[in-house]
Amino acid sequence: MILRLAGFFCLPILLAGAFPVYAQDSAAFLPCATMPALMQNFYADFTELGRIYRVESSPEKRERFRSLSADYLGRLKQVDFESLPQECRVDYILFQRDLQDMGEQAELEKKEFDSVDSWFPFADSIYALEKRRRRGAGVEGQQVAAQFFQAGTQIRDLQHRLSGETQFSVTRQRRAASLIRGLQQALESVYSFYNDYDPQFSWWVPGTYHRLDSLLAAYSTEFSTVAARDAPVHDSSGILGQPAGRAEILRQLKYEMIPYSPEELMQIAEKEFSWCDKEMIKASEEMGFGKDWKKALEKVKNSYVPAGQQPQAMMDLYNQSIAFMKSRDLISIPPLAEETWRMVMMSPKQQLLNPFFYGGEEFSISYPTNTMDYEARLMSMRGNNPHFSRATVHHELIAGHYLQQFMCEHYKTYRHFETPFWTEGWALYWELTLWDQGFPHSPEDRIGMLFWRMHRCARIIFSLRYHLGIWTPEQCIDYLVDRVGHERANAEGEVRRSFAGGYTPLYQVAYMIGGLQFYALKKELVDSGKMTLKAYHDAVLRQNAMPVEMIRATLTRQHLRPDYQTSWRFYPLP
Repeated sequence: MILRLAGFFCLPILLAGAFPVYAQDSAAFLPCATMPALMQNFYADFTELGRIYRVESSPEKRERFRSLSADYLGRLKQVDFESLPQECRVDYILFQRDLQDMGEQAELEKKEFDSVDSWFPFADSIYALEKRRRRGAGVEGQQVAAQFFQAGTQIRDLQHRLSGETQFSVTRQRRAASLIRGLQQALESVYSFYNDYDPQFSWWVPGTYHRLDSLLAAYSTEFSTVAARDAPVHDSSGILGQPAGRAEILRQLKYEMIPYSPEELMQIAEKEFSWCDKEMIKASEEMGFGKDWKKALEKVKNSYVPAGQQPQAMMDLYNQSIAFMKSRDLISIPPLAEETWRMVMMSPKQQLLNPFFYGGEEFSISYPTNTMDYEARLMSMRGNNPHFSRATVHHELIAGHYLQQFMCEHYKTYRHFETPFWTEGWALYWELTLWDQGFPHSPEDRIGMLFWRMHRCARIIFSLRYHLGIWTPEQCIDYLVDRVGHERANAEGEVRRSFAGGYTPLYQVAYMIGGLQFYALKKELVDSGKMTLKAYHDAVLRQNAMPVEMIRATLTRQHLRPDYQTSWRFYPLP
């Protein structure tokens, strides 16, 4: 999983000499000036507006960003698509898609907030006060205190009524929670501006402000309690999520340019699972366990390193993977990228949501601390053994997430088409590629890498079945334990992260599916002799993040139209 700084915009940095120009007519991939200029202006405007309209979920913020998307759609229509070179045609198609989606999501958000609006009759007055504060308007302290006191009284009455509410969905609860966070932001903005500066404000307001802030926090808790009680699915996992439903999954698949149905994606996962099963049995037989690969898996889990030695073990795996890639000249690795990542240790609280390490500029190590109980310590150590980690160190660092982050900060920085099918797909693709190149040295290594490959197959199946309303979180946990061989606590953390961690419904699908997209494109360009493997890898990373289908359109010079629709069936199905 990669972590990038939202809203961070880098100036282009020229790396002359850092990467060799690949021979396959690199001039064909040079961008025009039209689309980068338009997109840079948009993101500059977007950032400026984000600094002024900071109150989460306020109607003012929503409308301002909706009008921004409409404004730039109008500007985009004035661009002559046919005059654009290939890269700018790709930018046009994706920028148009994002602007349209931005407007559509604003309308959807408005409908969802309208569904909870009656629970916040005091909201408009708070928004109005925060708006006046931004330009330093004077206030009457006693009047503000009265307004805050009245809002608190309304919350108490509404909270009593809310406790008897039925059929309150998790979606409505999350919208209410977002609205409350925004109101608290607005109140804090007003309070911190006037308090200690305006004598009348400081005399009248502090007590009512703190009372109102506390009541809003309790109000948010009451919404969560009601939603949990009325959730359509209850099980012993305690994981509260909201299945997206088939219509939303299809909408997101269209947006992500994945021309497969949910059922077809699960069929792909099952095919990949079958391959993994066969390879697991081969490795198990080499280890002397016959076809019972779960016994072989158990031995691999118990190969964990002693407490306190995990960072050194991970550094050793990093050095092995870097040396392996360099010895085969698989990809260009800038020396600065090797220099500028660092390790941190993951807290026990974080490990409840992410029992395995994550990467990017910070490589966060998941391993037991002295505050964890015996069972939690053992599960963490077993689930992060060196053979499992052999598949994931390069996934998180180089040539995976950190190299992605590094390249995005240096090449085509005007592009902001982030998608997990690129982010997670590219990192997963390297697991597939290093397997093909012979990176696992032993049957134990192969079992470790296969464990993660099976895990990504399982992610497709359990996440889609959950979001289609077929499985409960508990069934998803059981599936990870029984089908993949997860430690139960780690399976619970994985499912909790998937459904209650703020991820989109397709995020877990994106690992394997995105990886298979890059793998299919490699076959098309490299196995056919059109590009070398290194040239392919370098070309992909110099495109910045975008749907893999659009990288293919760029590198193959596919004919494009402004109304382009996804069509690349990258995985053969009967």
